[in-house]
Amino acid sequence: CTVVKAVFREWAKDYCRRNGLLTLSVLAVMSGCVVGFTLRSLNLSTQAKIYFSFPGELLMRMLKMLILPLITSSLMSGLSAMDTKASGRLGLLTITYYLWTTFIAVIVGIILVLIIHPGTGTEKEGHKAPGGPVMTSADALLDLIRNMIPSNLIEATFQQLVPNFKNSEKSSQANFVYIMPDYENPKMGHPVFLELTPPPEIHYKIVPGKSNGMNVLGIVIFSATMGLLLGRMGSRGLPLVNVCLCINECVMKIINAAMWYFPFGIVFLVAGKILDMHDPAVLAEKLGMYFMTVLAGLFVHGVILLPLFFFLFTWKNPFSYIRGLLQALVIALATSSSSATLPITMKCLLENCHVDRKIARFVLPVGATINMDGTALYEAVAAIFIAQVNEYELDFGQLVTISITATAASIGAAGIPQAGLVTMVIVLTSVGLPPDDISLIVAIDWILDRFRTMINVLGDALAAGIMAHLCRKDFQKDSPTSSNSERVRYIHHVLICISIFLTRK
Repeated sequence: CTVVKAVFREWAKDYCRRNGLLTLSVLAVMSGCVVGFTLRSLNLSTQAKIYFSFPGELLMRMLKMLILPLITSSLMSGLSAMDTKASGRLGLLTITYYLWTTFIAVIVGIILVLIIHPGTGTEKEGHKAPGGPVMTSADALLDLIRNMIPSNLIEATFQQLVPNFKNSEKSSQANFVYIMPDYENPKMGHPVFLELTPPPEIHYKIVPGKSNGMNVLGIVIFSATMGLLLGRMGSRGLPLVNVCLCINECVMKIINAAMWYFPFGIVFLVAGKILDMHDPAVLAEKLGMYFMTVLAGLFVHGVILLPLFFFLFTWKNPFSYIRGLLQALVIALATSSSSATLPITMKCLLENCHVDRKIARFVLPVGATINMDGTALYEAVAAIFIAQVNEYELDFGQLVTISITATAASIGAAGIPQAGLVTMVIVLTSVGLPPDDISLIVAIDWILDRFRTMINVLGDALAAGIMAHLCRKDFQKDSPTSSNSERVRYIHHVLICISIFLTRK
């Protein structure tokens, strides 16, 4: 009996050490759902909901606080330690893979929404909205390039560029119709002026605007450029590289300390969202098919296609690799922010999946910025769903426009909760759909946002594993100094042992 207790005690200690936080996080999500649905019957006031959600708000603020130092320090220190040729190959492979998987996610979403047709039978509240201004794919691409090169780096830490529509009314000249009847004297007449004023001509003009939210894309481009140049500077750039390494290590230590607060904050974060939710029965009746279509697309892409790509590139079991990412996936489900989950994903890759630190420091920050597979799939499905609700037939050219625009818009989407709604305007206006119809899907967006964030985080982590496999030879060649230092230490220890042995004799 004592042997069984000792074995069970050792197993429990080992389980808590490896999976304790994961278990607590899963239980926190479940507890948050139970508490949220239980408290809905109390009809809490808005102020009470704010007070109740405060611990969850602290969790989100804590995670967002670490995004900027983690991205800048990871990219600068990681790229400065790489060989120029190795970093160029890694960057090309990473960006190509990200764009490829994002485009495939869009295609999967388009195929499913055309097959299932969730917009059929869904009625809009109110009258049919007219078509809005049209934003072309070229405009979306230009806006993406503007965000890549911010005019003010400090401003990029809290603002990013978004397209705004400004309408200019051009009033037409009045038309005068001359009527000259005179009943008293038919031979003579007097003019009668009738003024007909036509409706004004409205021309939409797209101008760059600004929205609150970090311009992560611009910060990533700047940090990557700085990291590459620091690597070329050699010893002159070492002081700044050491600063970045220290910042990165401090951020990881903060994450390790804050991890134990996450389960507590997740309970209130999830419960607070459920308290703000509309009536679930009404949502299921109106948007049930749309909800199932998006979930089906995310399932196909995240559970079938992405693991299949991982297996084809590495010939390793993808699900054993994903097992090490469960903690990050649970945090992504709770926070619905890929950028906020970035510190946890980094920790899981380094400690559980044993990905090379240099590769993880480059692939993850870039992925959290431009690899939004779930968001791209969701935007394509939502745009076609809104077209089906409006009984608006989309031809093949418009479907191609949606696929290209959804891919470009997802790249520029911020890794924050419900950022897809912001970029959804770009996709809708690219084919002339009314942007106001986003209100059709807002009620259910917060739930889908959590699932598509999980797919975004999963795609980033699997990409890091693929790049670590494809570029393993480059980084074995890139780190001869570490192997040489280990050999020197080994020889040093052998010489000490020999000297001790000789002195004893």
